Amino acid sequence: MPVRFETQQHIAILTIDRPEVHNAMDFDTSRELIEAWLRFRDDADLWVAILTGAGDKSFSAGADLRALGEFYRSLTPLQRRHRAETSPNLGGITRNLEIWKPIIAAVNGYCFGGGMELALACDIRIASENAQFGLTETSWGIIPGAGGTQRLPRVVPLGIALEMIFTAKKINAAEAYRIGLVNQVTPQTELMSAAIEMANKICANAPLAVQTAKMAVWKGLEMPLADGLRLENTLGEPLRQSEDVQEGIAAFAEKRKPQFKGK
Repeated sequence: MPVRFETQQHIAILTIDRPEVHNAMDFDTSRELIEAWLRFRDDADLWVAILTGAGDKSFSAGADLRALGEFYRSLTPLQRRHRAETSPNLGGITRNLEIWKPIIAAVNGYCFGGGMELALACDIRIASENAQFGLTETSWGIIPGAGGTQRLPRVVPLGIALEMIFTAKKINAAEAYRIGLVNQVTPQTELMSAAIEMANKICANAPLAVQTAKMAVWKGLEMPLADGLRLENTLGEPLRQSEDVQEGIAAFAEKRKPQFKGK
């Protein structure tokens, strides 16, 4: 199985398990990732996901070009466009699969091409000290086609994003942290512990509120400020009727930690 799915309380851990090819994604891997994301999305008891790669050398080196190239060459341009507009893309979450639960990328080693685009589709990125990042597609004669040209400029300054895309530049974990691409850099042996710690901090809060906040942030980025403020109010108002809000108020009054249930 090229993808492992494990759970720890409210946390789902998805591991791309093809270390012999630097966790490159072929059709089977991408299909299993889509199935895993749907399982995470639809399980009300799972509140946060962590995505990582097996072994200590790679998060993911991107698409398995030998496995995928022949298939895409067999499609007409119209067929390729239809597939891009309707089907979940490489790794599932890069296009056409919205998940409003938080997703953390635990990046170990190589994170190139489609692998970096998969990490960019996550909400928070934590990197090991040996991590390397790059959108290397222009060196192959193509462009980043799984969200790289759109997400990287939304995460790092525009000039830096353009330099990385135009030159196929690779950067290390320290540089990724400096430019804001990753939230945290840890020793490799502490990477998953750091990711789980972050997930637990998120899980300590009301899951419906966190999911609604994620939706408000990402959808709001596509809007003028005035429209984003209206969206924020529209999304936030129904939460006032949730059981978790009542629990939060009671816990504050009783000076105890709230026990949220996602209801």
